[in-house]
Amino acid sequence: MHLISSELEKYIEKHTSEETPLLNKIHRETYLNVLMPQMLSGRVQGEALKMFSRMIRPRRVLELGTFTGYSALCLAEGLTDDGKLISIDINIELLDRVQAYVDEAGLQNKVELRFGKASDIIPKLDDLFDLVFIDADKINYSLYLDLVIDKVRPGGFIIADNVLWSGKVLDVQPDKDTKAIIDFNHKVNQDKRLHKVIIPVRDGMMIMFKKG
Repeated sequence: MHLISSELEKYIEKHTSEETPLLNKIHRETYLNVLMPQMLSGRVQGEALKMFSRMIRPRRVLELGTFTGYSALCLAEGLTDDGKLISIDINIELLDRVQAYVDEAGLQNKVELRFGKASDIIPKLDDLFDLVFIDADKINYSLYLDLVIDKVRPGGFIIADNVLWSGKVLDVQPDKDTKAIIDFNHKVNQDKRLHKVIIPVRDGMMIMFKKG
């Protein structure tokens, strides 16, 4: 996931706010105890998600891909007083760990964890979301966009992670996951309902604004 030099990464981190003690704990424990810890958002992307959430001040947030809860806690930073974040993940083995972090953050009344296939859960959601964060299995990114687009209010935002896929989106013969990301990026680019921009934070984030 090195889109820029390690020296620039260190410079960016040096000039980015420190993690809270709880986020630092999640970071450390994820790398010690969980498979594929690189899936964790991390400090710079986490601070970016906090900034987006604080600017949007969402009442309803949907996250696809909970992992160990780092990004969920970051996205919850900007929730309104009556706000709620629903986070969906298929790996129920992480439920107790993530719920413990949510409880420690004092967000048990604002963050709801749901475990199962996102494609089964999303159609049953009645909420109209102000912000959706897509960071789940890459092969289904295009499907997830189709499922959430009508559940985002006009003027709402969708953020998709990993859209540069370590630079592999430029590969001439992409593998299956890379091809799915390429197809998703093309799909978004062709969608006239969305203003969009890719920013090279971490592994690339696609920021989408749903037109009114």
